[in-house]
Amino acid sequence: MSAGGAFGGNRGLRPVPPEKGVFPLDHQHQCDVEKKEYLACLKTSGYLSERCRQFSKKYLECRMEKNLMARQDLTELGFLKDSGARTDPPEDSKENGAAITQD
Repeated sequence: MSAGGAFGGNRGLRPVPPEKGVFPLDHQHQCDVEKKEYLACLKTSGYLSERCRQFSKKYLECRMEKNLMARQDLTELGFLKDSGARTDPPEDSKENGAAITQD
């Protein structure tokens, strides 16, 4: 048998949780309304998430208010200060391969 244990695991090392992506599930359905609005928007927009950013923002804000995820500035999550718009260039400039530069 190897030194890693019966199932190949390394027994001496402690696991390190990821920085983001792991948060409590909403077992009590505290943000169901926001989640359903976002999913309905995705369905009607042909799953183009860019058209549903305002619902995504509301859902994330709800999760932060209910302590279902760590409170974080929405600009760090890709939102502008007072709107649902992204902070990166528009999709059409990415599709054409054009780079937006500022002098």
